[in-house]
Formats: sequence, structure tokens, C-alpha cells
Amino acid sequence: MILNTGSRTDIPAYYSDWFYNRIKEGYVLSRNPFYPTQITKYLLNPEVIDMIVFCTKNPSPMLGRLSLLSSFDSFWFVTITPYGTEIEPHVPTVESVIESFQKLSRQIGKERISWRYDPIFVTDRYSVSYHIDQFRQMAKALSGYTEQCVVSFIDLYEKTKRNFSEARMVTSAEQDAIVAAFSETAIEYKLQIHLCCENVNLIRKNVDADGCMSKAVLEKALGCKLRAPQKKMARKECSCLLGADIGAYNTCGHGCLYCYANYDSATVAKNRKLHDPASPLLIGDLSENDVVKLAEQKSWKDGQLDFFDLL
Repeated sequence: MILNTGSRTDIPAYYSDWFYNRIKEGYVLSRNPFYPTQITKYLLNPEVIDMIVFCTKNPSPMLGRLSLLSSFDSFWFVTITPYGTEIEPHVPTVESVIESFQKLSRQIGKERISWRYDPIFVTDRYSVSYHIDQFRQMAKALSGYTEQCVVSFIDLYEKTKRNFSEARMVTSAEQDAIVAAFSETAIEYKLQIHLCCENVNLIRKNVDADGCMSKAVLEKALGCKLRAPQKKMARKECSCLLGADIGAYNTCGHGCLYCYANYDSATVAKNRKLHDPASPLLIGDLSENDVVKLAEQKSWKDGQLDFFDLL
């Protein structure tokens, strides 16, 4: 199975102590965001967890203790975007995240780390030409440290429209111009770009629409086939293995205006006060009304990939 940590919050950036405590304890509890009294218990056992997937804007707090994860395979998505603090108030500087990315890549290998350049939105300040220039500079800095990049354009969820009223959809012409230029950069720096739930008409050389955390991506990182169970996808365009997430919504401290996972800053601040690094739950603890069920966990590994599978 694949254990996810990053669809709801940024655990490496804000909850690394809690996560490493869970590794030491050997289990973690996850509260169902839609049915809060339903709790799932996952055993943190490398015999049944084929890979732990992280998604973060700041891997730095995790880097000094990666040896604690030596029994597990992991894959990391690190988001690096060119926005200022008026958009991403508490995200570290681009330079510092690139440095952390490079350190992480040297420890785990470039095949197990992906750069995320998303979401892309367009304004007078963050123009099409600005994105093209910034993407090229970042790709150059990350050359040799990763083999792939995830790209997507902003989705205007209700939360996003409320918190980021200036945002608008990126037009088809703007998307074409950006992806065409990104494709040229990807060819130069030997990157494979994975579009995240975007129009297949945007496919170019070194640009596919096969998904970011797809079975194929994780199989290549693991070096073996996976027999993942068929599940209903969150979106019909998405082929990624997104189940079994141990995070919690409304807990990320970055404060990005475009965030889909936070309702507002007041809710986040309230929830973060309930965080206990010693608790098996990310936020709060068990109550008398909670029902804990042990997850069905088993390895999905199904033999080694051969040479042609990796091409």
C-alpha cells in the first residue's frame, strides 16, 4: 500500500516531530474529515507499506532525521513556486527551498523526488513571461537533482475564491504559451513534466498528462510493479494513488491564498493549538465517541521491473 501524508496538510514543514514519533511508535491514527468520529489506524510497518509519499513546500525540518525512515521507501513532491509573501506568507524563500531540495535529493536519489511548480495563476505581476523565465531559472538550479516536474493551473474552489478574490482562471491561450515554453526548458534540462488534471491538448515533447503520483511514477521509483486496487478517483482526470492520507485539513501554516485545504486562517490557528506531538492523531486526541478501525493493509509489490519498463 501507499501511505500518503500531503493531500490535506504539510506534515514535513509543520509536524515533523509528530511524524517521527509515529514512526517510533509504529502506528498512526487518521480522522475521517467527512465523518469525524471514524478513525482509521494504520500500522507503520514496511512489510505492508510499500512507499510513504510526502508533499511539502519545506522539507528542511525532516532532513536531519531521515535515517529514522531507512526501513521505508519514500517519494517526495517538493513545491517551489515564484510567488511573494503577499501570496505565500509563510513559505521559505525560493533559494532556501531549492537548497533543501538539493540536500534531500542527495540523500534519497533524484528518481524519488519531484518538483512541483503549481498552481500557476496569471496576474499583471505574475505574467506568462514571468512564469516562463522563473521556471527556466528553477529548472537550471534543480538540474541533476530530479527527473520530473508536476505542473498545474489554478482551480477556483470556493475557498480559493473567498481567500484570493483577485485570482482568475488561466486562459487556454496562456496555458498553451506556458506549457510550450516549459516543454523547451524540460527538454534542455532533461525533465519529464506531468500535467496534473489538465487538458490533454497541452501534451508536448517531455510533457504528459498521465498524473503526478500515478502508479507508473511510483513503480519507476520503487523499481517494481504494483498491483494497486481499483478505486474511484477524486477527479475523473486523476490517475493518482491518493488514498490512505494521514493528514488533516485546516492545519497547514503556510497561509497560501490559493490553498484548497484551508478554510481560513482562524480555523487553522485554532486547530494548530490542538496539536500534540505525542498524540497518535495529528490534531487533538481520541474522544469517547470515536470508533477506531484497523485499516486493511497489504503490500502491492508484484515483482521487479525489467529494463524496458524503466524506459
